[in-house]
Amino acid sequence: MYVEHHKQLFKLTFLDQLGSPVSFQIDTLSLTRYSERLIEFRLSFHASPELYEQINKKSLFNLKPYPGNFSGEGFLTKLDFEISVMLKPNLLSFVQGKFTTADEFSNYLSQLNRLQPDHLLFSTENWLCLSVQQPNVPGKPGCQTFWAGISPAAILEAGASSEGISTGIVNFFQAWAEADLAESSQQNPLNTIEEIVDVLKDLADFGNALANPSSKISTQEDQLSDMDLQPPMGHQRILEEAIRFFAEDDWSFAKIQGQPALQIGCQGKNGEWNCYAKAREEQQQFIFYSISPIAAPEDKRGTIAHFLTRANYGTLIGNFELDFSDGEIRYKTSIDVEGDRLTPALIKRLVYTNVAMMDEYLPGIQAVMAGETPEQAIALVEH
Repeated sequence: MYVEHHKQLFKLTFLDQLGSPVSFQIDTLSLTRYSERLIEFRLSFHASPELYEQINKKSLFNLKPYPGNFSGEGFLTKLDFEISVMLKPNLLSFVQGKFTTADEFSNYLSQLNRLQPDHLLFSTENWLCLSVQQPNVPGKPGCQTFWAGISPAAILEAGASSEGISTGIVNFFQAWAEADLAESSQQNPLNTIEEIVDVLKDLADFGNALANPSSKISTQEDQLSDMDLQPPMGHQRILEEAIRFFAEDDWSFAKIQGQPALQIGCQGKNGEWNCYAKAREEQQQFIFYSISPIAAPEDKRGTIAHFLTRANYGTLIGNFELDFSDGEIRYKTSIDVEGDRLTPALIKRLVYTNVAMMDEYLPGIQAVMAGETPEQAIALVEH
């Protein structure tokens, strides 16, 4: 196991559960590899007392009021906090194999944060808080979370055996029961348990990959609860079919917590962007979106609407859309299968047509942003 630390100050802006931005000054980026495979991606940053109070109150980065943790004992309210977080294991595929050094990682993150602020990597829901400390206080008050005890690195240090995970889980729930947090916590304890189960599924995939080096770490939440996927009686499970397609077609994706939707990263010839697959179970509809990495500023939205209208003319499958409120540009393909079935062939046609259209017209969107007329931009794309 090899750990590389990169100390450089750079700013990242994350989105909380409600989509509100919150910015941090990153101090250290850490990469942990095992047999050349990236197994952990950590960030450390400082937070003011006011910012830490926001993190604690909103449980950002999955920070939970676990027994013995974050009680505030020993913390000084007027000094900064040092916080360490870890990317969820199922999202490592977004950075796996792309970079060699931590320096390259930090440059990539900074650029991606500017171009795609809503990328999966910048959702606080997709990171796990490992520790909170006040290093400048005598005695260095601080504590580790439950996540720190079952991180991939911690498992390897314990011999990569199931005993390390089991001990951590037992100790956690024993302390939880003794502190009576199931009743005193303001949060629903069932939500906490579900989040733990999700992470443990990812760690199980990690353990299987260590036991079978030829296998790959799964990046999908293959087993979703019946509550998440349960359609009306007699209906096909749309989200389940979508998950099966993307898994078998070797796409990297993650389920959006609390929604019947998936987020997928896509790399085309002309750019990189986010895609969303959405299931409307009751209506038996499947919708796929490509979100342009470039949003239209307010003074360009009329011109972009003109360009997109020209682009849509004659299009047979799907269409471009523009949100005039924030400038978001996306391409949509969808299908209603009520009375029929959603097949992998249908999903593939919608998905591949969608990403091909975004990739084809992205240079035109960029041209309009650079000052070209809609007619010139269309000619550039459709020459």
